Amino acid sequence: MGSTGSSNEGRPAGTRDRDSEGRARNARPRDGLGRPLPYGTDGVPRQPEGVVRTPEETVVEAQRLLDEGKPFHAHEVFEDAWKSGPDTERELWRGLAQLAVGLTHTARGNLTGGVRLLRRGAGAAEAWASGSGEATPHGIDVASVAAWARELAEDVEREGRSVDAGARAPRLRGSDAGC
Repeated sequence: MGSTGSSNEGRPAGTRDRDSEGRARNARPRDGLGRPLPYGTDGVPRQPEGVVRTPEETVVEAQRLLDEGKPFHAHEVFEDAWKSGPDTERELWRGLAQLAVGLTHTARGNLTGGVRLLRRGAGAAEAWASGSGEATPHGIDVASVAAWARELAEDVEREGRSVDAGARAPRLRGSDAGC
């Protein structure tokens, strides 16, 4: 029996990945940048969805993932914070999630999309900080992180090539936000 090469290999024919509530979910394994791999392949463990963390836990977990070169997974941590946190912080976490996705895209080679998301996320985080009057919410140095994002966007545009996500990961806290 030969392999069909189908992306559905390893999954029963005619079925869709579903969560416990019946919603469609893609259960394919993923690589470190969140790209889907064929069924049956060993991938990087995915971040569980819908985890409610304290802001401290969110920042620590996201920084760990960024440092490991897993910005796609860090974006999922920020996304959980934006969905479960207080409405007053929604735009902060959403902006940080956009920055992580921007880094993901620049590492995957989608340079135009990555640059756009880096700039959008920087603007969103800065707008939140300006509107809230909090320059370092939960210890996050918003101005330094935004500067990191804009510098990375400029570097990617100038050099025209993808980046190493771990090597270019931001520092969320402190004045050393850029790498």
